[in-house]
Amino acid sequence: MTTNSISNTVVVYHSGYGHTHRMAEAVAEGAGATLHAIDAEGNLSEGGWAALGAADAIIFGAPTYMGGPSWQFKKFADASSKPWFSAKWQDKVFGGFTNSASLNGDKLNTLQYFVLLAGQHGGLWVSLGIKPSNTKSSLRDDANRMGSYVGPMAQSDADAAPEEMSVGDLETARLYGARVAGVARQHKSTE
Repeated sequence: MTTNSISNTVVVYHSGYGHTHRMAEAVAEGAGATLHAIDAEGNLSEGGWAALGAADAIIFGAPTYMGGPSWQFKKFADASSKPWFSAKWQDKVFGGFTNSASLNGDKLNTLQYFVLLAGQHGGLWVSLGIKPSNTKSSLRDDANRMGSYVGPMAQSDADAAPEEMSVGDLETARLYGARVAGVARQHKSTE
């Protein structure tokens, strides 16, 4: 295979109020990925589980609530012990993203949770690969305005609709999706 081969990337995410869903769409656009939502009860469809099993790359997404990912995502993570027992996700490429209302908050903790989950599955984590926008001339809509290295972080005001999200946060998510899919293509070509 060549590095131009197609990779099968899946975005599995939970969204409480629509902001993380919008971010998931941007990641999926960049990666050429399919979206599989974890529902309000923390369940993923059988089709979603099958898609994860067949994927070359899995990108996790959840809002950050109370210092970590939503309970719905944690329920999904616990249920992922079934593929863990048979190492079904071993050597897949992984990534993750999060959103919260606070500028800082505990978004890094959520991303670290995703990294550990990927590690438990024997996966390979992809970093963000975008330098922070951290100069005096930086704007709210610049890429990686949150200054993350692990994966995309977005900040959405608690009283803002998903349509009001920072275009820079969404562009960061799109670029990250493309990066994860590109790494998955490279990894697939070496197998």
